[in-house]
Order: sequence, then C-alpha cells, then structure tokens
Amino acid sequence: QVQLVESGGGLVQAGGSLRLSCAASGRTFSSYYLGWFRQVPGKEREFVAGISRSGGSTDYADSVKGRFTISRDNAKNTVYLQMNSLKPEDTAVYYCAVRRGSYRSKPDHYDYWGQGTQVTVSS
Repeated sequence: QVQLVESGGGLVQAGGSLRLSCAASGRTFSSYYLGWFRQVPGKEREFVAGISRSGGSTDYADSVKGRFTISRDNAKNTVYLQMNSLKPEDTAVYYCAVRRGSYRSKPDHYDYWGQGTQVTVSS
C-alpha cells in the first residue's frame, strides 16, 4: 500500500506561481506512474499532469501545457508540480495519485490517492 500526502497549496494572485509536493510512503514508489489531478465542486476530477516511473516521460493536459511542470525525486519519494502563470480557472483541489503501468488520464485507473490540497487563484 502507498500513502500519499500533498502540500504546497494556497492562495495566489493570477499570474503567480505555486509548487505542490506529493510525498509518498513505501519502498516501491519508483514502481508507480504518478499523476496530478484536480477537482472543483460539481465537476469530475480531471487529469492535470503525470510522470513515468523513471521521470523520463511526462504527460500534460492541454490546459496546463507550457505553464505546469511535473518532476519527481525517487530518492526522496516525492513528486512536484510547479505551477506558473496561474489563472483563476486553475482554482481547485489538487490530488496526487499512483498507478502501476503507464499513462492513463482516467481517475478510475489509479490505485492510491492523497487527501488533496486547495489551490485558489484570485483575479
């Protein structure tokens, strides 16, 4: 089993930056593909970014390409989401999740989830 804890959320003005972190327990962290998702009330959870087990391959939603960067440090069991040029529409609860295998965008394909961290972007 993998336990995930997100941190780094907060309130930021439009155009600003935040860096989210997702710390994982367990010795098998490097065995998992890791994804960041976000959700606003009344909407489905959506894929934001993902990174392969080695960190050599990344995937992004079109809405965040060029603004967000995902990275991982397997020695620290941590994945990061650097968010730049934030927009009010980026406001959501951000979750990290893991799955064995490769990229998938559907939340149902992920095995373990963190509790989420709130990101609020003011206009």
